[in-house]
Amino acid sequence: MQTVLHAAAMVPMSIPSPSWSGFDIPLPWGTLRIHAYALCILAGIIVGLWLTSARWKRRGAPEGSLWDIAIWAIPFGIIGGRLYHVFSSPDAYFGPGFDGTGDLSLIPQIQRGGLGIWGAVVLGAVGAWIGCRRAGVKLTAFLDAAAPGLLLAQAIGRLGNWFNQELFGAPTTLPWGLEIDPANANFPADMAADTLFHPTFLYEMLWNLAGVAILLLLDKKFHFRWGRLFWLYAVYYTLGRVWIEALRIDDAEQINLLGITTRLNVWTSIFVFIAALAIFFILGRRGRPVPDTPYLAGREPEEKKENEPVPVTSVTSHDVDASVSDTGSRGNLPDNQSDSGHVDEPQETAGKPEKDTASTTDSTPAATAARKAPGSTPDEGDTK
Repeated sequence: MQTVLHAAAMVPMSIPSPSWSGFDIPLPWGTLRIHAYALCILAGIIVGLWLTSARWKRRGAPEGSLWDIAIWAIPFGIIGGRLYHVFSSPDAYFGPGFDGTGDLSLIPQIQRGGLGIWGAVVLGAVGAWIGCRRAGVKLTAFLDAAAPGLLLAQAIGRLGNWFNQELFGAPTTLPWGLEIDPANANFPADMAADTLFHPTFLYEMLWNLAGVAILLLLDKKFHFRWGRLFWLYAVYYTLGRVWIEALRIDDAEQINLLGITTRLNVWTSIFVFIAALAIFFILGRRGRPVPDTPYLAGREPEEKKENEPVPVTSVTSHDVDASVSDTGSRGNLPDNQSDSGHVDEPQETAGKPEKDTASTTDSTPAATAARKAPGSTPDEGDTK
């Protein structure tokens, strides 16, 4: 018992922030700084693609199509995420009230942090649509396959905020309070150096990981289609983002609606939640598509035709035109030349007229003379 109490006493009553935020790679012309924030984003993308690849393959999607889509969706998503952050927190870039006192050179410096998920999802979906059109697959099918992987990537990416010591919440006395270096530029100037803060990065990370499990279980049970799993992802994520965002104390645009002033991301989360929930139920009324295929109409792979009839290459009297059939030839012969033991001979030309066949068969001198005699009438064997 004393050992347990001693071990409990040794457990820190707070979460320390890392002092390490990256490393330098020496180069002939200087050094290349690799930021931990960027590594977390990259790790999230890789793990998210791994999960999406496994799910996309089970949907019967064409091989290699995931990478055709990702090469468009990922750059578009990063650009969209950065643009949303810049315009939702503009003071550092444009100055308070867009007075021009900001530093525009900070806009492309993504390594410092600042990617808005809303812009990343919206512009990333545009990139995914381009990739899907080029690959011949449905965007809704891809979004359903990618939804859990997207949430997993967000969970891992949130670790980058921990390394950057940013986006933390209000002060707290909870045992899992987050320590922030007082010398860090993000530390609130009016607070004591030993102040602990809500680890909002950890809250969102755990919320997202739980969401990945929930989405996978629900999809396994209900087999969502038409993009419904993606909209369910949006419902779940925004539900958690509302209360997590409300805890944060970093600078952000404040919006007043209905007499309530709060952060822009809180209002965005509320509106996206309502819209996603409505779309989820509207799509549910369409029923399950039949057949369930990830391919766009007209882009399905061609199926190999089996049991096709083998074309006839040899020509015999049985293969000639129906008007010169075996039975017909024997029926047109005179009675004295038609017998059960007759064997058809190969015809020189498959398309030879029937009258030639009859004349060749009925070639006795008497018959020839009778046909040449003036006033003679056709014999029954000469009638077609």
